[in-house]
Amino acid sequence: MNEKHQKSFTTVKSYRPFHSRYDPCKPIGVKYYSTPPNLFLGFQPPNLQQFSAKEALKKGTLWRFFYDYYENPYEKKGR
Repeated sequence: MNEKHQKSFTTVKSYRPFHSRYDPCKPIGVKYYSTPPNLFLGFQPPNLQQFSAKEALKKGTLWRFFYDYYENPYEKKGR
């Protein structure tokens, strides 16, 4: 991977649905979807960094790489 691509990597992707000028409804705007981190790892390498047992129960996974915090992109910031 080049350096520019690494800085722009995110598990939240977005797209803008097609909107025809003849469509009677107003445009939807940008749609967002989340991709899980395990899609970007071909196999689980040995010695991955782990959470403590208590923290792993809260996060739902033992391995830090597989933890995916979900932040709702549709919520307005600054409320």
